[in-house]
Amino acid sequence: MKVKKTALAAVICVALLFTACAGGDRIREGDSYIYCLNESATGLVKVAYDLPAGDTQETAQAVLEQLSMPAEDIEYLSPIPEDVKVQECKLVGGILEVDFGAEYLEMGNIREKLMRAAVVQSLTRIEGVNAVAFTVDGNQLMDRNGIAIGLMNEDDFVETTASSPSAYQTDTLTLYFANETGDKLVAEKTDVRYSSNVSKDKLIVEKLMQGPDEAGAYPTINPDTNLLSVTTKDKICYVNFDSTFLTGAYDILPELTVYSIVNSLVEGTEAVQVQITINGETNAKYMETVDLSQPFEANIDLVAADEEDE
Repeated sequence: MKVKKTALAAVICVALLFTACAGGDRIREGDSYIYCLNESATGLVKVAYDLPAGDTQETAQAVLEQLSMPAEDIEYLSPIPEDVKVQECKLVGGILEVDFGAEYLEMGNIREKLMRAAVVQSLTRIEGVNAVAFTVDGNQLMDRNGIAIGLMNEDDFVETTASSPSAYQTDTLTLYFANETGDKLVAEKTDVRYSSNVSKDKLIVEKLMQGPDEAGAYPTINPDTNLLSVTTKDKICYVNFDSTFLTGAYDILPELTVYSIVNSLVEGTEAVQVQITINGETNAKYMETVDLSQPFEANIDLVAADEEDE
C-alpha cells in the first residue's frame, strides 16, 4: 500500500478499543486520508491518501482497491484481508453498496468490526457517498443475532464513553401522527431522556414506530416493521426499513405514513430532506402509491389546520 503513515488514531465503537500509533507524520487540517488498522490490529490509524480524480463510484472503487493492497509499512495493516475479495461496488442514490466474497464471513468478530469501521469511514469521506451498505455474495450482511446491519456511516463508529449523567440528554420532540379520520397529520410533543450514544434522528423514528401517547393521535407505521438503520449526511436523513414497512397496517392515506416520518425528522433535526429506503434500496413504492425513489421535503399541507396555527 503506497501511502504515507500518520500517528492520529481513530476512535471506533468496537468493545471500547482505542489505539495510538507512535511515530510518523501527523495529518494536518485539510489533508486527505483513509483508515487502516494499527500494527496489532486492535484499532485504527489515519493514513494519508490522495483521492484520485473521477466520478464518485470510480473514486470509491479506487479507495477499496487501496484498502485491499498489502501494507508496505509495519506500523499499519490493510483493513481488507488478502483473502476477502470485493466483488462489486455500485452507487445508488448516495448509498454505496459493496459486495464481498464468502470469505468475509470467516473473519473473527473483532477483526470484522475493525475492517468494517475502516472501510465505511474511508468511503464516506468521498463526496457523494452518504452511507455504505455491505453484502456478502449478494445477501445483506447480518449481525450475530441474524439482524441486518443496514446502512452505515461514520457516526456508527463513534463511542461516547462513561455512563455519567452527562452521557444522557433531555429534549422535547415534535412527532407527527395521523388524526382520527386518517386524512391529516397531528403533532404530539413528548419529553425524552436518552443516551448520547443514540442519535436524535434514530430516536425520532423509533418513537414514531412506538405510536402516540395522546388521545386523538393515531399510529402511522406498521408495528411489525423493522428499522435497519438511520443515518444523516449533507442534511439528508436516510431511513432504512425492511420490506414490512411497505405494507400499511392502518386505514389512513398512504402519504401520511411517509410524511409523519419526514415532517418529524425535518422539524427535529438538521435534515432538510428524508430518503426512505427498503433494505437499502430506493426503487420501491409505499402501498404501491408513494414513490420512494427520491428524497422528500416536509409537507405542511398535510398537517391539520389547527396544528399549523399553533
